[in-house]
Amino acid sequence: MARFVTFTPNPALDLSTSVDQLVEAHKMRCDAPEVHPGGGGINVARVLHRLGGDVLAVFPAGGSTGERLHRLVQAEGVPDLKLDIAGDTRESFTAHERQSGHEYRFVLPGPSLRPEEWQAALSCLRQLSPAPAWVISSGSLPPGVPDNGHAQIANVARALGARMVVDSSGAALAQALDAGVWLIKPSLRELSELTGAALDTPAAQRDAARRLIAQGRTQKVALSLGSEGAMLVTASQCLQASALEVPVRSSVGAGDSFLAALVWALDQQADLAQALATGVAAGAAAVSTSGTALCQAADITRLRQRVRIHEVQ
Repeated sequence: MARFVTFTPNPALDLSTSVDQLVEAHKMRCDAPEVHPGGGGINVARVLHRLGGDVLAVFPAGGSTGERLHRLVQAEGVPDLKLDIAGDTRESFTAHERQSGHEYRFVLPGPSLRPEEWQAALSCLRQLSPAPAWVISSGSLPPGVPDNGHAQIANVARALGARMVVDSSGAALAQALDAGVWLIKPSLRELSELTGAALDTPAAQRDAARRLIAQGRTQKVALSLGSEGAMLVTASQCLQASALEVPVRSSVGAGDSFLAALVWALDQQADLAQALATGVAAGAAAVSTSGTALCQAADITRLRQRVRIHEVQ
């Protein structure tokens, strides 16, 4: 069994294209689309695989879209376990407007999972043998799955003795924290919504993360700060990395790349500063690529040397 298992509750076939300008009610001639397998956990698995990680991507999928998604994952050489469902896997669409440089992302809700389909997914995770060292559950929950979906997965990971990592938002993230996890990766907006505080300074951001840690809800918080970089917070350390200046082609999948590289580095026994630098380099490499092509290991290595980290006092 793989050392890393990623679970994607609501995967998607990611389509991306470019257009000169978005104009209301006009036919806009687009470039040929790029198509990639998507959804948080699948993206994390793709990056872990490129870094040499022993990973298994688990996800529910159905219909012709689900079959195409499955083939694309396999084409990248990522070991996967597709859980068949009745509904058709969703598509997500990203349009890059060349004139402004803006990116527009259209995200569909995904198919509704039947209760027995969700229970089958949980049962599949429970039966992983030998148990993985890491379970990474990432992305939105599909219709039909309760808000405590990630929390249920956290309980499975605990029973397996695995470190549980969650990347989600809203009620799903809050309930996962109630179950107790090892690491979360919220954006600044998501952490603010979770804590109900205006987190307008690094000290406030650190303190909000530390409150979650002190409550025993998570051991580490990897906070994505967008153009301000990222922060990694534990009970005893708070490190912040400045964002790297790179040409931006697409922001889709940057957070997934950051998380994958961070967890991979931690698994390699890197210290917190090295792990944070690796994650930030991966996120920067991802935004330099189009669509959800994500990052490559060589680019992560090259960019990691440029990452500057300081401790938040």
